[in-house]
Amino acid sequence: MKMIYDVKDRPKFPSILVFAFQQLLAIMAATIAVPMIVNQATGSEMSTSAALFGAGIGTLVYVAFTRAKSPVFLGSSFAFLGSMMTAFAGAATAALGYFALIIGAAMAGLVYVVIALIVKAVGVKWIAKIMPAVVIGPTVAIIGLSLAGNAIGDLGANDANFADGDPLNVYIKIICGLVTLAVTMLCSVYGKRMGKLIPFIIGILAGYAAASCFYVIGNITSNDALKVIDYTAITSLFQNVKLESFISLPDFTFLKAFGSFDKFDISYFGTIAVAYIPVAFVVFAEHIADHKNLSSIIEKDLLEDPGLSNTLLGDGVGSMVGAFFGGCPNTTYGESVGCVAITKNASVATIIVTAIEAMLISFITPFVAFLSTIPSCVMGGVCVALYGFIAVSGLKMLQKVDLDDNRNLFTASVILIAGVGGMVLKFGDVTITEVACALILGILTNVMLGRKKKDK
Repeated sequence: MKMIYDVKDRPKFPSILVFAFQQLLAIMAATIAVPMIVNQATGSEMSTSAALFGAGIGTLVYVAFTRAKSPVFLGSSFAFLGSMMTAFAGAATAALGYFALIIGAAMAGLVYVVIALIVKAVGVKWIAKIMPAVVIGPTVAIIGLSLAGNAIGDLGANDANFADGDPLNVYIKIICGLVTLAVTMLCSVYGKRMGKLIPFIIGILAGYAAASCFYVIGNITSNDALKVIDYTAITSLFQNVKLESFISLPDFTFLKAFGSFDKFDISYFGTIAVAYIPVAFVVFAEHIADHKNLSSIIEKDLLEDPGLSNTLLGDGVGSMVGAFFGGCPNTTYGESVGCVAITKNASVATIIVTAIEAMLISFITPFVAFLSTIPSCVMGGVCVALYGFIAVSGLKMLQKVDLDDNRNLFTASVILIAGVGGMVLKFGDVTITEVACALILGILTNVMLGRKKKDK
């Protein structure tokens, strides 16, 4: 896939700000969704602004460890949702819960550091043996397909939305999402140079404009079903206009953790360890799949250069630093990879500016408020394209695989069915996701059938 901007290219200053903002929009919803989900489940008050800052600084750490050779953004990891909820559930005080988030992320990050040291010592050739294209390809496809339900759910076009809401409201959401998707696709395929580079920004603005038009019509006709956008976050800022309401310090996790150290006992330490460490091994498998996918897109083997040990160190240490500020362990984002693939912009400079923008925006309340008003149906339209590209890029890896060979056919089949079927395993507080389950089954199948001697 020929890139318009390669890894080492640096777009001009005005353009790079726009490209970076597009990356930010792509990862924004998922990054702030993690603390929101934890807050809803535990009654905690994790800051979405702090999570955004943590993602930004974690990405800069990752870029440093990978020597600016891997163009991907790190955002809040959904894999650690259960771990984070456990941290709050077992905490004697709220401050202790926030301290536990930092300790847990440090434990998970250390797992990555240890694995990185092992990889540094033994190399990466073993990965090609246990995870060839017939294993990695379908696994990458599952990463995209496993997110398909989220995209369609945000778009509004699933049974739950029709069952729980006004059908007219659901149809308006679908229309806004499809407008977003259509404009994004048209810009990407038929747009001029700039249009091809920022199709998501143009698509999101088109969807936002459509939602705003329906909102106005809903106000005129007193029909709430047409109001698929909520401006409360913006209007509340102007009810009491003060400078401090426009620029504010995010509620960083390490600040909320002060005063909890004397209440941190050894049994609670063990609970956090059990909640975080096993998940880190699961996410390791997804780390490899993400970087294999990104490698195929930019046509450079990231496991060789900068090397798996460096990507692991960047991911692990970046996750620790990100959680120190935002509470959420970070991980490489499929939305970011999809954005690179569709826009053909693999510039690491763009990723660096994205990280800086995320950190700066976390201090600017009106900007965060505006981003929070983007309807989920609009982001759903964008995600249909993003997640679809991830799935298709995985399937492209199968093009050179001989599927007439039953060994390959069984391996790919097991991965696809386990992943699409949503196979999940739970061991106490530890959840092995469908992606991890599919990958593990695929590896076992490939190893088992690979022992068979070739027919003469």
